[in-house]
Amino acid sequence: MLRIDAEALEGRLLFAIPKKGRLYEKCIELLSGADIQFRRSNRLDVCVALNHDIALVFLPASDIPSFVGKGDVDLGITGHDVVLEAQMEGLVTEIARLGFGKCSLQVQVPEASSIKTVEDLAGKRVVSSFKHLTREHFNSIDSRLQLEGDQKTKIEYVGGSVEAACALGLADGIVDLVESGETMRAAGLHAIATLLKTEAVLIKSTTPKRPHVAPLIDKIANRIAGVVAANKYVVCQFNVHRDKLAAVTAITPGRRAPTISPLEEDNWVAVSVMVEKKKSASIMDELVGAGAEDLLIFNLNNCRV
Repeated sequence: MLRIDAEALEGRLLFAIPKKGRLYEKCIELLSGADIQFRRSNRLDVCVALNHDIALVFLPASDIPSFVGKGDVDLGITGHDVVLEAQMEGLVTEIARLGFGKCSLQVQVPEASSIKTVEDLAGKRVVSSFKHLTREHFNSIDSRLQLEGDQKTKIEYVGGSVEAACALGLADGIVDLVESGETMRAAGLHAIATLLKTEAVLIKSTTPKRPHVAPLIDKIANRIAGVVAANKYVVCQFNVHRDKLAAVTAITPGRRAPTISPLEEDNWVAVSVMVEKKKSASIMDELVGAGAEDLLIFNLNNCRV
């Protein structure tokens, strides 16, 4: 249910957010990190921010590229795969990849099947909720194999529970998003090809209808980029003797350069540097081996880098 009070939305930046599904919760966390404050009624799909001239519009993720591309909303978060499936690449600009919602669009077939490659699957029945991307992929294979007319791969659309299609006898293979692969394995399927890797993206209209909101788009994009970077990096601090400074800074060169401050004790310095969160444990091991002492790791809430 989409209710819009035109007067309340006048002059505001319209920001489309997935209303449910795999991206919704992460989007809410991202908005909080960017200090976009709002209260949303359970039965309303539009609400205004309390501290910015922004209105949040909650839409199905699959509709967001079209709304943004046509300029009906100014900014949106959806999947990179959804933008491609909607064929909106020319009408929207991907401002940033957001580091969550990562998965792969894969061709999957039954484990017990004699089909081992996409060439084996060509000319047979394929079911997907990504009909355009699937058709595009198999068109190139059909063309390479010189399959024409009734020989071409048959693509059918299914909106949900795609993994059940093979077991029900509706398809010889499927194309669907895969995150961990557990659902596919439980359905007796395995991957034979990956069409693309995807994640959540922040998008804006390539030809905006409301140019006056451009400065606010830039501000929000910078804030969101800061939250994404803060989730990726941590601050590592440690003490080290100057004789070993070159060795430890070779391990932690930082994004630009480490911050080095002298300690009261002669020939000792404190080093502060940003490191990738996923590598922080192994970096600490290396630093200890190189002579660093008193190591600390701090999480970041937000940053601008």
